[in-house]
Amino acid sequence: MNIVKDYININKEIKDLNKEAKLIVVTKGQDSENIKKILDCGHTDFGENKVQESILKWSNFLKNQNNINLHLIGKLQSNKAEDAFGIFNFIHTLDNEKLAKILSNLEIKNNKKINYFVQVNIANEPQKNGINISAVSEFVKYCKFDLKLNILGLMCIPPFNVEPDSYFIKLKELNKNNELQYLSMGMSEDFKIAIRLGASYVRIGTAIFGKKPN
Repeated sequence: MNIVKDYININKEIKDLNKEAKLIVVTKGQDSENIKKILDCGHTDFGENKVQESILKWSNFLKNQNNINLHLIGKLQSNKAEDAFGIFNFIHTLDNEKLAKILSNLEIKNNKKINYFVQVNIANEPQKNGINISAVSEFVKYCKFDLKLNILGLMCIPPFNVEPDSYFIKLKELNKNNELQYLSMGMSEDFKIAIRLGASYVRIGTAIFGKKPN
């Protein structure tokens, strides 16, 4: 497959749907050569799942290019928070008070602010990360007003193999109720639906790079 061609086509689709929506190119499992192909197109927003892998892959790119935005879209363990804070500009998976407090302390210690999305377990699935819908408002207030974190909005991953519309609508309503501006929702298989329903950031890897072999 032609990675650059697929990237260009998807980016155009996104802008045709909503010129304000942003594409996060998910580069988990990708090598430096594939990453460079997208960087050479002028793209600046990239998503990764694992902290240590990100440090190994991105350190050299970040030395030479200071306009890259790295988005953590995978679960962040508390013991990896300091490493994540050092390399990511956006964390999309904030979902508990312990982690929020650690990140707040890191911001104070380093005199540096980064951006956050609160991950919501939108379908209350026991196997998935994210804060329960009933706890979202209290948690957002705690992060914004007590810890002074820059909470941009909410993030979710709907259940697989179901129509995602109702879950995206629910997240949008939660976002509005909490007076948040941005929504992180939508991946390769459902980004068009997500954008039509208000997504600000969509996270796409497979549709650009293809499926990784098992």
